[in-house]
Amino acid sequence: MKSSVPGIKTANIITLGCSKNLVDSEVMMRQLRAAGIEPGHDSNNPADLVIINTCGFINDAKEESVDTILQWALERKKGNISRLFVMGCLSQRYKDELIRELPEVDGIFGVNDLNAILAALNTPLRNELLGERILTTPAHYAYLKISEGCDRRCSFCAIPQIRGGNISKSIDQLVDEARFLAGSGVKELILIAQDLTYYGIDLNRKRQLAGLLEALSEVEGVEWIRLHYAFPAGFPLRVLDIMRENPKVCRYLDIPLQHISNRILKSMKRGLNGEGTRDLIRTIRHRVPGIAIRSSFIVGYPGETNEEFNELKNFIRESEFERVGVFTYSHEENTPAFRLNDDVRPALKARRSEQIMLLQQDISARRNAELVGSIMDVIVDRKENNYWSGRSEFDSPEVDNEVMIDDPEGKLSPGMITKVRITGADLYDLKAITL
Repeated sequence: MKSSVPGIKTANIITLGCSKNLVDSEVMMRQLRAAGIEPGHDSNNPADLVIINTCGFINDAKEESVDTILQWALERKKGNISRLFVMGCLSQRYKDELIRELPEVDGIFGVNDLNAILAALNTPLRNELLGERILTTPAHYAYLKISEGCDRRCSFCAIPQIRGGNISKSIDQLVDEARFLAGSGVKELILIAQDLTYYGIDLNRKRQLAGLLEALSEVEGVEWIRLHYAFPAGFPLRVLDIMRENPKVCRYLDIPLQHISNRILKSMKRGLNGEGTRDLIRTIRHRVPGIAIRSSFIVGYPGETNEEFNELKNFIRESEFERVGVFTYSHEENTPAFRLNDDVRPALKARRSEQIMLLQQDISARRNAELVGSIMDVIVDRKENNYWSGRSEFDSPEVDNEVMIDDPEGKLSPGMITKVRITGADLYDLKAITL
């Protein structure tokens, strides 16, 4: 198709931050292609237009976004690209500063400015394509963003001020998106939102995640459905029954708990104390035997004492989460916690983070060793040297463990879901052979 935008025939979309940003980039890429602009993603090929989709969540992410903008601003100044746009969380949060400091950037756009980006390119938004995307993930899995924004007011988090309040997509709209993705070859849907468990409250004043799971599991071609970013307070327990009974819903839950100290949880405004958190984890494991729980925690929150940190370590040791991520506290302006004294030294934050990850390393190695000899279903992702890399239902792409599969008979290909026997284990990954 001939480009409807004079001088702009190709675009390079650079996505930073989370999978929610990735979905936004994929939606925009479909619109650009409809306008006759051929989009690439994180491409090294020359392009007329570069669009940087930024993250502005914590300090490290902001620094990465700024560095990337400066890199491409230099290319714009040299004349190596024709136009440079910046969009996403950082530009939503610091739009005026970016306009003032970066004259080389041709357009600064926020998180919900797809219409404005297209208008700047003199091309209309094609509403009939809004359920369609150009996937940047492998063809057999895709992220499905079920809502935008967040109504929670966690003290450390800037997301509500960046992305606004929770807005859920309708079940019908999400089923249509899932059908489009399945028709493109997607077998695994990874449900994402700032808070999955709040889904639907803005639509009819009740949590609808369970109903959404039932509807999505009816989509032909979808074989796995995975849940990311569930908020612990008010968790809809019916979801656990569906996870236990519906073979398409992976026995996997990403549920960021952040801490276990009562004082810190109260200051964080998490809505659940330490005992409530422990009760929830016990309930999840009881109602979904064999579930893999991924959680994340913040260390170095203002005022975190050695005793509170040790309480967190003991909680992780006792709970034996299958997957754990750790963040060091980032003091973010205009958040409630910014009024507190950021009094835990950076070096101590780093040491505490390292201690948690070393503890989790031992837990992961022990759990992996217990799997040797077992048979499990694995989705095949890619070929790596003489092995195929895949994942079980207990592992999400990019962040979790992998299964390295020996395939002597050449049976495998990307996107296959196949049974394997686990033959070996290391700290995080498994080795297997096809059956």
